[in-house]
Amino acid sequence: MPSRPHSPTIYTVAEAAGVSIASVSRVMQGSGTVSAKTTAKVMEAAARLNYLPLGAARSLAVGQHEAQGLVLPALTGPYYSELLVGFEGRAAELGQSIMLTLVDDRRDLEQTVRGLASRVEGVAIHGSTGLSAEVAAALGRVRPIVVIAADPMPGTEAVRAENAGSARDLTVHLMEHGLRRLLFLGSPGTAPDVRDRYEGFRLAHTERGLSAPEPVASSFEEADGVRFAEQFLAGRHRADGIVCGNDELALSVMHHVIRHGVRVPDDLAVVGWDDVMAARYVRPGLTTVRQPVRRIGELAATRLHQRVAGGSPADEPVVLPTSLVIRSSCGCPEPVPEPSPRAGPRPDPG
Repeated sequence: MPSRPHSPTIYTVAEAAGVSIASVSRVMQGSGTVSAKTTAKVMEAAARLNYLPLGAARSLAVGQHEAQGLVLPALTGPYYSELLVGFEGRAAELGQSIMLTLVDDRRDLEQTVRGLASRVEGVAIHGSTGLSAEVAAALGRVRPIVVIAADPMPGTEAVRAENAGSARDLTVHLMEHGLRRLLFLGSPGTAPDVRDRYEGFRLAHTERGLSAPEPVASSFEEADGVRFAEQFLAGRHRADGIVCGNDELALSVMHHVIRHGVRVPDDLAVVGWDDVMAARYVRPGLTTVRQPVRRIGELAATRLHQRVAGGSPADEPVVLPTSLVIRSSCGCPEPVPEPSPRAGPRPDPG
C-alpha cells in the first residue's frame, strides 16, 4: 500500500506521549510489561495522531500477497462460525489469507484492533464487538474498514442484513395467532442488529395501538435461554409468545420448557432468528427468520479486496434481505418436511 505523506511515525507518537520509542513499540506489540499509565498515554497519542505501526513486510506493496483481518466477539454458536466460513472462503478464492481476532470482553479492544490493522491490508469488524464509531472512522482513514451487522460509520463501509422489517412481520404473525402477551428476549443495547429486531417488535405493537413491553435482557448464548426458561416456569414472566433475538436462545428456551411440561406452541409460542440447521429438525419445528450469514461474510471479504485494490468506498451500506421461515413453533400446522440437500439443487436462500 503506498505510503501517505506526512504520516505519523513511532517517533512522533513517542514525542506526543512523552515516552521512549521502546515503550511505544512494546505497547503496539501488546506487551504486558508496560504500565497501565504509560499504555494509556501511548494509546491516546496514537489515536490523536491516527498512527498505525508498519506491519512486517507490507506484502501488497510488492504485489505478492494480501492479508485481511476479521474481528469477531467470539466463535460461540453457529452464527459466527457461518460468517467466518463465508469470509474465509471468499478470501481464499481471491488468493488472500485472513487473520482472525476474537475480542469478547477485552478491555484493550482499541489497542487490539489497531494492532491487527497494522498487520493486514484491510479489516472487517463485527458490530457486536462494541468498537466505537470514532475509532472505526479513524482506522478507516488509514486502512479499508468494513463493518458487519453495524450502523454505517464515516470512512467505512457496512454490510448487514435487514432486521426491523422482518422482526415486525414475525411479531405480527404471532399476533395473528391471537397472542397478546409477547416478550422480546435479547439486549438491544449490545448490537445494532439486536436493536433493530426489537424496533420491529415494538413497531408491530405500535401499529395496533399497543405498548410494547421492555425487552428481557439476555445474551445470545444457550445458558441465558435456559435461565429465562427457568424464570418463566417460576412465574416471573407472563407471556404466551416469546420473540427470541436468535435461534440459539429460542431452541434452548423451547427445549427447557417442554421438558417441564409446557406445550409449545399451545401454551407458549417460541420464535427465533437466523434459521440455523437445528431449527428444521426439532419438533415442533422452529419458526424463525432466515438471514444470509455466509453471504454477508463473502461480501465483506469481497469489498475489502476491492478497496485494497484501489476501489472507491460504497456510498450506501449493503443491506441483504431476510425472510420469514414458518414452521410450527408459532402455532401453524407442521409444514411439509424440507427436502434433503441430496434430493437435488435448491434455490439459494440468500
